[in-house]
Amino acid sequence: MKPVIPLTLAVSLFAVSGTTFAGSDSGLYLGASVGQAKIDFRDNRSLDDVDFDVDFDDDDTGYKIFGGYNFGLIPLVDLAVEGAYVDFGSFNGSIGTLTDAGLDINGWTGAGLAGIKLGPIGLFAKAGVIAWDSDFKGVNFDDDGTDPLYGIGARFNLFSFQLRAEYERYDLDDFDIDYFSVGAAYTF
Repeated sequence: MKPVIPLTLAVSLFAVSGTTFAGSDSGLYLGASVGQAKIDFRDNRSLDDVDFDVDFDDDDTGYKIFGGYNFGLIPLVDLAVEGAYVDFGSFNGSIGTLTDAGLDINGWTGAGLAGIKLGPIGLFAKAGVIAWDSDFKGVNFDDDGTDPLYGIGARFNLFSFQLRAEYERYDLDDFDIDYFSVGAAYTF
């Protein structure tokens, strides 16, 4: 019977300290990340009654500045809302006979996050929308829209500091962007 009492006490303290640590990262957070954006865009467009082919299969370095609020309502579950500005970089491709065309894409996002905490390590998923704007270089053609995004990620917390790695998919009107990134955030 004597070994049961210390074991029960140790398990209780471990559970309380884990719950306390798990809820310690709730609140407002700000961060930034850098990553690789990949686009595969093939289409036939029309401008001033002239048809032309568009072909972009390229990747570039992009960045994201984000902020959000982690509610910390349930000890082992992350529930958060997050907004961000994303710049995917510049992609090279061809538009009609112009073989040295460029495409710049950026946007503002809003998403909900849900995750699970495994001590200082956690996994999360996100879903939301992006209001994006694109600028084709070499022709007078721009495009914009609001479309869905989703992603998955992993994070490592050390007190109020967080390192995170994530994969996001942006389902834009006629093309998709895959974005792999690593970054850091600080919770206030």
